[in-house]
Amino acid sequence: MSNQPSSQTPIQVTVEQVLHTLLHGEIEERGLLPYSSNYSFLVLVREGALQLPAVYKPRRGENPLWDFPSGTLCLRETAAYLVSAALDWLLVPPTVLRQGPRGLGSVQLFIQADPDLHYFNMQEDARFARLFRQLTLFDAVINNADRKAGHCLFTEEGRLWAIDHGICFHHQYKLRTVLWEYSGQPIEADFLAHLEALQQQLEDQDSPLRTQLGELLDRRELAALCRRTEQILSSKRYPSPSPHHRNFPWPPI
Repeated sequence: MSNQPSSQTPIQVTVEQVLHTLLHGEIEERGLLPYSSNYSFLVLVREGALQLPAVYKPRRGENPLWDFPSGTLCLRETAAYLVSAALDWLLVPPTVLRQGPRGLGSVQLFIQADPDLHYFNMQEDARFARLFRQLTLFDAVINNADRKAGHCLFTEEGRLWAIDHGICFHHQYKLRTVLWEYSGQPIEADFLAHLEALQQQLEDQDSPLRTQLGELLDRRELAALCRRTEQILSSKRYPSPSPHHRNFPWPPI
């Protein structure tokens, strides 16, 4: 995908059009999504002739967590998309933060994926090798505390999408993921270039990315994001499991 979202939209549209519709379109609830840790709603977002399926996660439907501030999961979902887009890897479906029928929440383009496919039964598929490596680095950058195998979606078009980023960006180390296959391996040169471009945007106090993230994350979290990116660039190697922390999510799928 370059600038085309792999979605179930009736017409081909750009990422910019998708984001505009998600942010400004009229939201119609279609139902509560099952098996979610927090209240998540399938919605249709309409703007003119464009109609998009999306997942709406209202702030007031978030269950409290002992280690993350209350009411911030929807902010982190949105921040994860911004970092993915800044890396130009487009792993996360277009996501915005806006007011909806149940108050402020994240609204993310819904991806129609094969429910039987997940990371564990797709990790040997060569089509996704580079994307899995990108996702490994992305999770390390955002300090993803919950990269389950089922948070990797696979579409009929051969796309990999990463979802569920509500517990990321903590200022303390919390990386828990099922993707440890590349531990200690050298990072590819082109991936390093993307990470360097991200670092430049994070260090620029006046960059649009820095401004947007500053509205979603607190100062400690933003500073930790900068440090993690710098550390990955300094090591030039894929992260390895920590001997002092729990490294895998539970359940793993």
